[in-house]
Amino acid sequence: MKINCISVWQLDLPLHKPYYLSGGRLKFECLDSTIVRIDTDEGISGWGEGCPWGVTYLPAFGKGIRAGIDELAPLLIGRDPRLTDSINRSMDLALPGHPYVKSAIDIACWDIAGKSANLPICELLGGREPDPVPIASSISTGSPQEMLDEVQRFRDLGYRVHSCKVGANVAMDIKRINLLSDDEREGETMFYDVNRAWLPYEAITVMNAVSGISSWFEQPCETLDEIAQVRRQTSHPICIDEALRDYNDLVRIQSEGIAELVNIKINRVGGLTRARQIRDFCLQTGIAMLIMDTGGSVLADTSCAHLAQTIPQPSCPGVWSCQEMVAVDTAPGQGARNIEGCFSAPELPGLGVEPDLAILGDPVVVYR
Repeated sequence: MKINCISVWQLDLPLHKPYYLSGGRLKFECLDSTIVRIDTDEGISGWGEGCPWGVTYLPAFGKGIRAGIDELAPLLIGRDPRLTDSINRSMDLALPGHPYVKSAIDIACWDIAGKSANLPICELLGGREPDPVPIASSISTGSPQEMLDEVQRFRDLGYRVHSCKVGANVAMDIKRINLLSDDEREGETMFYDVNRAWLPYEAITVMNAVSGISSWFEQPCETLDEIAQVRRQTSHPICIDEALRDYNDLVRIQSEGIAELVNIKINRVGGLTRARQIRDFCLQTGIAMLIMDTGGSVLADTSCAHLAQTIPQPSCPGVWSCQEMVAVDTAPGQGARNIEGCFSAPELPGLGVEPDLAILGDPVVVYR
């Protein structure tokens, strides 16, 4: 089997309403998504999506994905897409770094491998665990009551896990956390995502002020060095998100005891091939995992569902459904969807979702 064509689409994904994170310092209204289809000489095609959360969240942006694919795609024509490790080594040789550029290509290759083997991707990644995975809501920074109202909206959709965005200032964050924690229901999980907004002294102050709650805190500060300082002076479990960029970061997190959880964002680490490596290390060393993407439609959500459902509970406390936040559905009725607050990976071969070409329109570029 050989790749004979790579097509690339650009699609704007407007959010249903403006979204604030990192204590409100970052505002988002529309995402720039790149969707890739890889065609083969045997008539099997694979789909992938790469969608950074705007241009201010991470060192990644939509135009950068398409520029990087322009470098990589001609070199992949004629290669066997099922050999995902080999494909990734070739991409790294041709374009060092820039993992977010490679994610959609990697996922499309896994889609082809699954279709070729007549198996869902989760089975190729090690096997499907029986339990569906809880979806974590994403609660935009706002007043304490606004955030509580948003939690209730997601409760009405069946969600039992809530990622509440804090980080505005010490006094207000303590009020937010206390109100939300006081309203936490039986069977729910609340955690507090700072998105790097606190300085170490702010993190230490807030976390010690709410020491009686059972939640964890995600990415309280910018760097691993800062979070290590916070870890030494607080007792809440900590989750690393933005500071987990590659496998080497994970090794440090584990060896120095910086955090008990990590957030594996598939687009950030470079696709399912790299995310699988991180998963395996976490399972061996007792680190729990959130499985998410940086943004996107049901295509991105479904790739997360496949990886998440290979992780036994309670090692995967949640995934994220970006599709709930965007106003465009690229594949109506397909893929991983919210069922009573959980995701299950599709039973179909490969990714199990293909976008509607009428929604995508014409590709911006085709490589042959």
